[in-house]
Amino acid sequence: MAEIQMPQLGETVTEGTITKWLKEVGDEISEDEAIVEVSTDKVDSEIPSPVSGTITEIKAEEGDTVDVGAVLAIVGDGDAAPADDGGETEDADDEPEEETAGAEETAEPDDDQADDEPEQPAAEAEEPEPEPDTDDEPEEPAAEEPEPEPEPEPDEEPEPEATPDRKPAASAPSGDSEAMVLSPVVRRLIAEHDLDVSSLSGTGAGGRITRNDVLAAVEGGQAAKAPARADEAPAPAAAKKAAAPKPARVAPATPGESSTSVAFNNVRRRTGEHMVRSKATSPHVFTVMEVDLEGVETVRQAHKERFKAEAGISLTYLPFIARALVDAIDEFPHMNASVGDGELIVHHDVNLGIAVDLDYEGLIVPVVHGAQDLRLPAIARTVADLAGKARNRKLSADDISGGTVTITNAGASGTLVQLPIINQPQVMVLSTEGVTRRPVVVTDASGNEAIAIRSMGNLSLGWDHRGFDGAYAAAFLRRIVDILEQRDWEAEL
Repeated sequence: MAEIQMPQLGETVTEGTITKWLKEVGDEISEDEAIVEVSTDKVDSEIPSPVSGTITEIKAEEGDTVDVGAVLAIVGDGDAAPADDGGETEDADDEPEEETAGAEETAEPDDDQADDEPEQPAAEAEEPEPEPDTDDEPEEPAAEEPEPEPEPEPDEEPEPEATPDRKPAASAPSGDSEAMVLSPVVRRLIAEHDLDVSSLSGTGAGGRITRNDVLAAVEGGQAAKAPARADEAPAPAAAKKAAAPKPARVAPATPGESSTSVAFNNVRRRTGEHMVRSKATSPHVFTVMEVDLEGVETVRQAHKERFKAEAGISLTYLPFIARALVDAIDEFPHMNASVGDGELIVHHDVNLGIAVDLDYEGLIVPVVHGAQDLRLPAIARTVADLAGKARNRKLSADDISGGTVTITNAGASGTLVQLPIINQPQVMVLSTEGVTRRPVVVTDASGNEAIAIRSMGNLSLGWDHRGFDGAYAAAFLRRIVDILEQRDWEAEL
């Protein structure tokens, strides 16, 4: 028997949602054969099987969100019989949630565990009896009685069993959601944004509501809300008058209001968490140098039409800067490294990450693997291909993992200086700034000075002071500038 586990789909990814099983219990599978589709905040990927055999049990159903390392399926040898409940969708759904319930009895529940409570079986009747206060209970017949019965009625739902330190999960914003199979993350998002489940259209398997469906509703400004959240069940009129108003999320602004609330999407939330960790981890230092890109501009103008006709992409400044950075690392290898436990881990391959904006909704960093072996045209084509896949949400897990250095290309907006945050666990990040035509003093081969109009820009380097000092970082950036200014770029094309 072998277990198929949820793989690490990116350096900052901690969980994924099962979107589609490509195989069923009893199917024969081969090693490296795709068996399930998984969606994360960054990529949608097909997960291959690490072994050959027969699927005997599926542990996570479509729509479930599982942590990295969690068991997705059990694979036996070719003659293995399927598990008794392997083909029953409802049983498979219940199984992991019963395990979660057991974990909740021994540890403080987090948000995701609390969200799982409504789908637990009635076997939890061994929980402490309901507290007398019923104001916070969901809408049920028992909630309308002046005092709760000593024991729950047989047809009651599990929610009234919640104790004061385990408040009822806000995973069922409306009665309709009780009959729906929703993953914990979907339930949490619905509750966070006070959405009415009945107004959401599902695009998942069998019409199931997915995380993307909820985010699309939020970003589209859906105003439909549930009649009441679980902790806001109707109370007697006198109690309503006496109770202080609950803090509520700010609804979309109407005429006369001065602000509105925009919820963070998952990419925005995860990016923020990653950047906060980076600032807390690395002592950031920033070095900025001016660069004369007149030589690069001359070559660009001479070859841009031919390059676009042959490669199908525009010839921008970015591949020139990327090529210069990769070559400079050959002389300053400690820039292509990460900090370990009391040591600097220097990487041999330069895996170049390029930050890509996703229509102002977040960014992602696809990686050009083995960039040290690519010349300028190959770098340009690879970067353009990865950027296109990123914007179309077609990146694979390999496309966003393994980066060793990163470039963030803010210069397209005409920036002067930007102070980028290091993409952990790397030790440097380079920001390209805007290029402008302006007069500068230039010196010819004979040492004569003159004023000329040149294409000038800045390069901003953020680096980790744990790995090296300012002299090393400044010499590295100086080398990038020298390569850009002095190389015969005509020969590269």
